[in-house]
Amino acid sequence: MSLDPNRDALAARDLLAAAAREAGEVARAYFRVGATTSAAVKTKPGGSPVTDADLAADALLKRRLGEAFPEAGWLSEETVDDAARLGRRALIVVDPIDGTRAFVDGDPRWAVSVALIFDGRPVAGVVHAPALEETYAAARGAGAALNGAPLKPPIRSDGAGYRVAGPKPLLNAMGARLGATMHIVPFVPSLAYRMCLVASGALDFAVAGANSNDWDIAAADLILEEAGGRLVEASGDRLRYNQARIQRHVLLGAPDALAPRLLEAFRAAAGA
Repeated sequence: MSLDPNRDALAARDLLAAAAREAGEVARAYFRVGATTSAAVKTKPGGSPVTDADLAADALLKRRLGEAFPEAGWLSEETVDDAARLGRRALIVVDPIDGTRAFVDGDPRWAVSVALIFDGRPVAGVVHAPALEETYAAARGAGAALNGAPLKPPIRSDGAGYRVAGPKPLLNAMGARLGATMHIVPFVPSLAYRMCLVASGALDFAVAGANSNDWDIAAADLILEEAGGRLVEASGDRLRYNQARIQRHVLLGAPDALAPRLLEAFRAAAGA
C-alpha cells in the first residue's frame, strides 16, 4: 500500500497484525512449553542466542511487509542493518522473537514485535504473544487494544505501592526516592511484552536497563501511548526512530497520570 499515515494507520495496523500472527505460528511450531525448543540454536556475536525459528519468522515478516509497504525501509534484529533506511520516511521495525532465551527454554512470555514508523514515530504497532494467545495492537489516533478490547491502564494509589517490572536496583532506588513500596514481579523476558503489561494495567510501570534496541520497543511504544501512557528515556521526551543510533539508555514505561512524579525518581535512580 502507498502510505498516508493520517488515513491508513488502521489498515496498516491490521496488516501488521496479520503478519505477526503468521510469523507467530511459524515460530510456535518450534516452541515447547516447559521444554527446550526443537529449533537449532546458535550464538550471535555478543552472546545472545538466535534460532531457526527467529530466522524463519524474520524472513516471513520481511516478505509479507515488504510487499505491503514497498516504500518502507527495514530494521530487524535478525537482518543486517542497511543505512539506506535513513533516507526513507517510512520504516518497518521488527523483532521476530522478542525474548529468544525464553523461547528456547519453554517460557511462553515471548512475542513477535512489529511497528511501522513514519517521520520518526510509530503509526501502527503490534506485539503478538503466540504462546499466551495475546495480541496487543495500536494505530495512531485510534487507541490500543488487547485481543480487540480497548486498553486504558488503571491508576493505583501510592498507598498500595506499585506493581512493577524491570531491573531490581533501579526499581528499588526509585522506590526509596518515592517513599513507596515496589512490588517487583518476576523477570519478564520480552521487553515489548513487559511494556504492554503497563498498557493493560497489569503493571503500574516498568523500566528497562540500558542497551535495549529499537526493535525491542517501537511497537510497545505506540501501544503504551495509545493506551494513555508513554515510553521515555530520562529526558522525558517521546522517542524518535529511524535514527543512526538504535540502542537506548534506560527506559521508563508509565501511564501519563503517573509519569511526572515517576520521572523525577527515574532520573535520580538512573543517574545513580
